[in-house]
Amino acid sequence: MKFNFSPFPELLTERLILRQITSCDCPQILFLRSDEEVNAFIKRPAPNDLKDAELFLEKISKGVKNKALIYWGIALKETPEMIGSICLWNFSTAAKKVEIGYDLNPKFQNLGIMTEAMKAVLEYGFQDLQANTIEAFTHYQNENSIKLLQKNGFSIVPNKKDPDNVDNIVFSLKSTDKD
Repeated sequence: MKFNFSPFPELLTERLILRQITSCDCPQILFLRSDEEVNAFIKRPAPNDLKDAELFLEKISKGVKNKALIYWGIALKETPEMIGSICLWNFSTAAKKVEIGYDLNPKFQNLGIMTEAMKAVLEYGFQDLQANTIEAFTHYQNENSIKLLQKNGFSIVPNKKDPDNVDNIVFSLKSTDKD
């Protein structure tokens, strides 16, 4: 796979800007990573304050710089405020495989925003990174995430398990699935 995140690959869709996150996004990062509704199906430590959000931003920025991941803040074109995030990470260059992850402020759910963002990121993953497979791990009870993945062509991988979370099911999309 080809990794070139400099300059940062900003993605534009009809309604959205997928952009690099900055320190101005720390309040939204804190919200997205600590809100009970957003995190109902995610096992991750919640940040306690803005300092924790800043540390997360540093970690993400380092990962992007080291070409270990690419992480976009999702914003509506008419306002710069981050309303969600979407990322590609867990790169496997040998298998040409990458994992997608995402979250969205509940006020903006069920408006097609994540579908629009995901389509742009899938295109980026398959065309620009030249991935053969994009995987997604989601909780078996997270109906919205499962519908989103299925809507975007993902299929469940029946015998694959998430070693970090037994409640997750694994979905996969191959670049040939899109043709």
